[in-house]
Amino acid sequence: MHEAGYYTNLSPGLVRCELCPHQCTIAQGERGVCKVRHMSDNVLYTDAYGKLSSVALDPVEKKPIYHWHPGSAILSIGSVGCNLECKNCQNEKISQCIGIDTASISSYTAEEISLQATKNTPPLLAFTYNEPTVFYEFMADIAQTAIEKGVECAMITNGYIMQDPLRKLLPIIEAFNVDLKAFNNDFYKSITGGSLRPVLRSLDQIKNSGAHLEISYLIIPGLNDDPAEFGRMIEYLRKTFGRSQVLHLTRYFPKYKLDVQPTPLSTIDLLMGIAQEELDFVYPGNTGNEMDANTYCPVCGHLLIQRINYHTRILGIRDGSCDRCNEKIYGKFN
Repeated sequence: MHEAGYYTNLSPGLVRCELCPHQCTIAQGERGVCKVRHMSDNVLYTDAYGKLSSVALDPVEKKPIYHWHPGSAILSIGSVGCNLECKNCQNEKISQCIGIDTASISSYTAEEISLQATKNTPPLLAFTYNEPTVFYEFMADIAQTAIEKGVECAMITNGYIMQDPLRKLLPIIEAFNVDLKAFNNDFYKSITGGSLRPVLRSLDQIKNSGAHLEISYLIIPGLNDDPAEFGRMIEYLRKTFGRSQVLHLTRYFPKYKLDVQPTPLSTIDLLMGIAQEELDFVYPGNTGNEMDANTYCPVCGHLLIQRINYHTRILGIRDGSCDRCNEKIYGKFN
């Protein structure tokens, strides 16, 4: 067992986990909301240290990250557990379970993962699949080992993490995709079991650190697709992060405990239009080739990056700028 970080002893037989905003109080033999942190003899342990359910090489666009090493492959790893309980969870078999002792779990060291990541060019590593916050200690050790080997790391996250643990990740994780699930707290409470404010706080903290930030928004019919509320979110993103903020609008399909019809393409098209009034880089997701996911220069309209499924071609960017009008493009390009 590996001792967890970020907890306080409240009394004999009771600790408070301080990693995420749930601030779970955990008694002997009990687990937190994440299902992978338990208390024994007044010590909080993480069950997820060194344990991975998935290790795979993916296109970086699949994370999705579009403005950070586009067209590259990225070593992607995940463990089990999650600190939210989304009714529409897309990876419930590894996120909404305890699962540490299942046959699908394998043991690794930080050194092994870091070395594996160096085999690709450029050397990239993503913490993804389940919520990386819940295997925080292992993620931090891997990321520290990886950057010493020249590997750049990305975290694909729900953003539900306290400020101090996030602050300590920012020097060793270069890119983030944060899943902003809605722009009202009632949705967060009823659909995810969390709350909105900590996620907005994480977005601010990441952006202010200078790390690369992209945001994903899964559009669920009847739950978070109201155009007026969506418009308020877009206005907030533009005022807070600027027009260059990258936003992914993803199509929902029924999954886990939520049986709502798939998002109509017309809804995605409508919300794309609202978002594009305020933001320069808005992309549809999970729509196949039915909608344009290319990157265009916001000034002259020049095609910069072409995307067909996960086949990506950089066509019009030179030294991080449009090669026609020299407009600087937000991101990091090979």
